[in-house]
Amino acid sequence: MRYSFVGKGIDITENFQEKITKKLNRISKLFPEDAEAVVTLGDIKQKQKAEVTITLPNKRIIKAEVLDSDVMVALDEVVDILERQVVKYKNRLNDKAKRSKSFADELNAIATGDEEYDEVSESSIVKTKKIPVKPMDPEEAVMQMEMVGHSFFVFINADTDEVNVVYKRNDGAYALIVPEN
Repeated sequence: MRYSFVGKGIDITENFQEKITKKLNRISKLFPEDAEAVVTLGDIKQKQKAEVTITLPNKRIIKAEVLDSDVMVALDEVVDILERQVVKYKNRLNDKAKRSKSFADELNAIATGDEEYDEVSESSIVKTKKIPVKPMDPEEAVMQMEMVGHSFFVFINADTDEVNVVYKRNDGAYALIVPEN
């Protein structure tokens, strides 16, 4: 896995980069060799933020972030979160592949697709995110949503060819929004 480092209000020295790389090498075996990890460290209101975004060769993304008073503790937690997410996701993919032969090709996929961010000047909309929407079933959409840490996910339902939305409810359950004609 290749690493790149971004410091926001924090100087990331070569020695510090080596320490971070050593921590991330613990989970590097879970990803392909040509995956790229972007480590962003920063100060936010007297807390240290550690964020790791891993982009896979198939343009899928997995991301975790943690705020803590110590940046190394935050980084340890991020690595733990990423490890749990990937193991959980791969187990679900394996279970699904056993049930669906066509889904077996997706075993190496980790998270949602390529994201572009555009700032807009309207007062109520502060960011526009463009993502490719691909056909999948609602169960896979829930997995994708969990991998990127969002509370909802937009996708094309493979069964109906319609745009659907899955979201996490306040009670922890998941719900599906299907447009009505």
